[in-house]
Amino acid sequence: MEKRNSLHLAKRMASLEPSATLAMAAKAASMAASGIDVIDLSVGEPDFPTPAHICQAAEAAIRSGKTKYTPAAGIPDLRKAVAADYSRRSGLTVTPAQVVVSNGAKHSLHNAFMALLDDGDEVIVPAPYWVSYAELIKLCGGRPMLIETSIDDDFKLRPEALRAALGPRTRMLLLCSPSNPTGVVYTPDELRALADIAIEADLAVIADEIYDQLVYDGRQSPSFPTLRPGLAERTVVVAGVSKTYSMTGWRIGWTICPEPLSKAIGNLQSQQTSNPCSVSQHAAVAALTGPQDCVGEMLAAFQNRRDLVVGCLSKMPGLRLPEIGGAFYAFFDIKDALRRGQSRGIGTSSQWCEALLEKEHVALVAGSAFGAEGHVRMSFAASEQKLKDGLARIERFLTS
Repeated sequence: MEKRNSLHLAKRMASLEPSATLAMAAKAASMAASGIDVIDLSVGEPDFPTPAHICQAAEAAIRSGKTKYTPAAGIPDLRKAVAADYSRRSGLTVTPAQVVVSNGAKHSLHNAFMALLDDGDEVIVPAPYWVSYAELIKLCGGRPMLIETSIDDDFKLRPEALRAALGPRTRMLLLCSPSNPTGVVYTPDELRALADIAIEADLAVIADEIYDQLVYDGRQSPSFPTLRPGLAERTVVVAGVSKTYSMTGWRIGWTICPEPLSKAIGNLQSQQTSNPCSVSQHAAVAALTGPQDCVGEMLAAFQNRRDLVVGCLSKMPGLRLPEIGGAFYAFFDIKDALRRGQSRGIGTSSQWCEALLEKEHVALVAGSAFGAEGHVRMSFAASEQKLKDGLARIERFLTS
């Protein structure tokens, strides 16, 4: 009898894909470590330092001994601060008991999927989508139903497409606005049309609003459960401090949802990880309750960078991009470039990105990782000089 390896992988691992953004960032970092001048525009991470008053709050927490276990769902002060901040900005009153603080918004998403999905439940995910959505859903026993959208519609899910995707096992709708990877922002009316179908079909909704304060040109980015009566009872809002306050490494995200579900998520987290980092929680309190000038300053810088990137990419031959209304990504169509590159063995977005990195030392992420072959994602969370240099290299690569 053949002996089986006692450390054989579980079946769930067979289909698990690594994060394409982190993989590209790791490759770019490796090249840079060897002395190559790499411009890494792959990862969605603000390049600004965490604001000083937030860091000072963390230092004060350490000095005062706030380095022990906390309640699994987060310290009361932070849950209160999240509830107050969300209530003020959205107009929908929520209580601290509806908030669970987790180890980043990715953990918050996993908690929500784990708490709500049974094996085989289907989740409608508009594509392009953030790379981790589909993998997290599969890990929790669900089935991601990827619904293709078009650049002609600014990659927005249309009501007729949502209705056509509904089936007997459809359990949930996942929306991200402002969007990663496309940077598009749904209008209130566009969201209301989707909300009406979600209510009619009795769907749970995950509203990923991690970029909700990074919107440009005076746009509105309303919180999904505020759009129709009854939405708050079926929606889980996911957010955090990572993007708004340049706190990616602090790992603080949260869910806001009806109290019975919030309690269940807290119980789940108590068995998974216990509490998020105690020091990071105190820093997040300072972020939410302290001076907000830093948010406006970073937003203004991101808008200037958006304008720079859109202006340059729009002039490059054969590229198409949607209207970027928020977040800090440009997601552009390179199908014309791929047609021209097939004779040189560059026929996919992955091959195009690999060739760009190899020849011009610019790191972008292939659109195939986001469910949209023929496109690439560029982060403009980098200095204007890096963006100018990177864009010049991209243009040189396109015309070479």
